[in-house]
Amino acid sequence: MPMTYSSSLAQSRQRYARRNQNVVQHTRVQVGLGPVSNTIILIILGCILGLLYLTQVTKTNAFGYEINELRSEASSLQTEHDELEVASARLQSLERVKNSPVANNMVSIAPSGIVQN
Repeated sequence: MPMTYSSSLAQSRQRYARRNQNVVQHTRVQVGLGPVSNTIILIILGCILGLLYLTQVTKTNAFGYEINELRSEASSLQTEHDELEVASARLQSLERVKNSPVANNMVSIAPSGIVQN
């Protein structure tokens, strides 16, 4: 007997069919997120990214204030250092003049009472 499409289909169904069972196979339908869920997820992600940005900006500003304070302290210490160097140079120059051989060879004179114009 020649085999037709319908008879081969019937035989394949009988092979898998048992008593009181359906031969129909159900396929799973993949459920995706709807447009409202996608919008809500995007809004939440945007909020999270915004919060991360704000925390980074806040940290940067805090470090900026700290850097400015340290720079102002460094400039005031540099000014104080320069003033101390000038004072040290003045004190050393007076000591050098007093202890120089030229100053030791000088003779002091008595002041005269006559002033000329």
